[in-house]
Amino acid sequence: MSIHLVGGGWPPEDDGAVYREFLSESAERALQAGRLEGPRIALVLVRDGDGPEKYAALLASLELLTELQPVPVLIAEGETVSPTQLADVDGILVWGGLTPAYRDSLDPAFGEIRRQVSSGVPYLGFSAGAAIAADRALLGGWKIGEVEVSPHDAAEDLEEITMGEGIGLIDLAVDVHAAQWGTLSRLVAATEAGLVESGIAIDEHTALVIGEGPLRVVGRGSVWTVTTEGGGVRVATMGAN
Repeated sequence: MSIHLVGGGWPPEDDGAVYREFLSESAERALQAGRLEGPRIALVLVRDGDGPEKYAALLASLELLTELQPVPVLIAEGETVSPTQLADVDGILVWGGLTPAYRDSLDPAFGEIRRQVSSGVPYLGFSAGAAIAADRALLGGWKIGEVEVSPHDAAEDLEEITMGEGIGLIDLAVDVHAAQWGTLSRLVAATEAGLVESGIAIDEHTALVIGEGPLRVVGRGSVWTVTTEGGGVRVATMGAN
């Protein structure tokens, strides 16, 4: 089973390309468990008042792609997810919103998510859900000291670039909405400043799939890799085959 990191993008304009493999893996696991009516997928949303509306829109888009048994995990910002809310599922989908709020709300369930993924449950992180999948999550910010390094609109209510403990599914820092919000420069600056060793920035409507074999990109955008090299920073891109 795989980890699917989606760089955001709404409404779905890619005909489900970034979700299909995750949903297929969840369905396979459900069949192995003897569930014939579709996979139980935890849909985790941490929102400030619009959770039911966003949940309904997300579920409607997924139901266009496959049959599933949704397990709603709707959490208000400032509240926390219980590990028991994620028990006995065939897939875990963590949606988007304010990245620091997702990190704080999901913190008590990080160990359970790692346990489930290690046992073969696929994980899909969308936007904030992708960013917090890292060992050290890039939570937001738009400055390093007094230097502006990325657009203020993508700051996630933070001024200084801020790192925090993530779920720990991958060892690379993750930034999202790369081309659309201009966040690639934030990851480059964070790497140059030594806040992260390396990372990836993912465009909207694009997913990086991490599983058996080499990394793969699906969707219609790019995944940008940022690494240190020769005292500087090297940026490269990966696209769908």
